Amino acid sequence: MARNIKLVLEYDGTAYHGWQRQRGQATIQAQVEDVLRMVSGERVSLIGAGRTDAGVHALGQVANFRTRSRLTAADFQRALNGLLPADIIVLEAEEAPEGFHARFGARAKRYEYRILNRELPQAVGRAYHWHLRGRLSLARVRRCLALVRGRHDFSSFRSTGSSAKSPVRHMFECGARREGDLVTLWFEADGFLRKMVRSLVATLVEVGQGRLGPEEFGMILAARDRARAAATAPPQGLFLSRVYY
Repeated sequence: MARNIKLVLEYDGTAYHGWQRQRGQATIQAQVEDVLRMVSGERVSLIGAGRTDAGVHALGQVANFRTRSRLTAADFQRALNGLLPADIIVLEAEEAPEGFHARFGARAKRYEYRILNRELPQAVGRAYHWHLRGRLSLARVRRCLALVRGRHDFSSFRSTGSSAKSPVRHMFECGARREGDLVTLWFEADGFLRKMVRSLVATLVEVGQGRLGPEEFGMILAARDRARAAATAPPQGLFLSRVYY
């Protein structure tokens, strides 16, 4: 009988074309599946909680796969960490209930977006934030975040190519904090549309730097028109930090 194994992964997405396996591209899913096939002798299908885009990172991506192998969850963790590239780590591995599904079972996800907000860029760590010179007003950003909380149609922040049947999502919580030159925006919701966080962040930056008003942000949200929002923020500042079940 096949067992269900749950993994929690951390990865640096810089060198990868996102999570999902794609022909001719290096992806996180392909890397992990290839090692699982090597150690188990089976063709394994790895299910991820979120399909992170090219260049996006994860601190707590959750995945599961089914296996008939006699290897324990701890055996899989040791084998994966011994054979995977250094930019992918299995933080946890455990036996999961038969019905556990990393994607469909998720109740909420938390994403964080990091911005280096100072005049000079950073030589070390530049793959993990968006460098912005003009100072952000977090007071203005937080006024917009208050509008985002709750259940909304997020079509204005939905990139083309999204396969989601509905653009409505419930934003349970979101916030902004500054620690020295580092600004972190975070979002917890029952789901996210394609590039939704990066679209939100780019538009919030427009408000935080005074090019849009908080009232205009509210109008953009209500318009349900992607053309009204700002261009998408770059991927390297985005982290899938936690998945809730």
